[in-house]
Amino acid sequence: MLKKTVLAIFALIAIVLIYAATRPDTFRVERSARIAAPAEKIFPLINDFHRWGEWSPYEKLDPGMKRTFGGAPAGPGATYAWEGNDKAGAGRMEIAESTPSSKIAIKLDFTKPFETRNMAEFTLQPQSSETQVTWAMHGPSPYIAKLMGIFFNMDQMIGKDFETGLANLKTASEK
Repeated sequence: MLKKTVLAIFALIAIVLIYAATRPDTFRVERSARIAAPAEKIFPLINDFHRWGEWSPYEKLDPGMKRTFGGAPAGPGATYAWEGNDKAGAGRMEIAESTPSSKIAIKLDFTKPFETRNMAEFTLQPQSSETQVTWAMHGPSPYIAKLMGIFFNMDQMIGKDFETGLANLKTASEK
């Protein structure tokens, strides 16, 4: 009986490991919100890392977080590094592309709690008197992420943060 139980456990572990290997090699998380403000008013809040404290949900994870700004003051070449508690982690962002009032692409490198290299994108699309703002993040999904994805829904976890951030951005933009 013990032998059958041990074999069943190993078989279950093997199935989970094999299943993880079949999951996609990339991921994408995306959320959108309509903001009653022109894109020209919203864009500077995203394009300048100094202003992220006004809306980013990640800024509130650690009140004592160490922040370092560098490069250009805003737009391409602007950098922002952070080091915080276990919730905030550590990493660095750099604006790679900035098209006034329509798109911002950011290289996003985490160093803690684990190392990843992703891209974040903000697109702003005017729609009548509002602007549709989309916040997306995409990148590679290494094997460990595929395995974790079986037990944790990354889209829901990260998506909730994006929803909060977009709601905060809406509040800041509609003042």
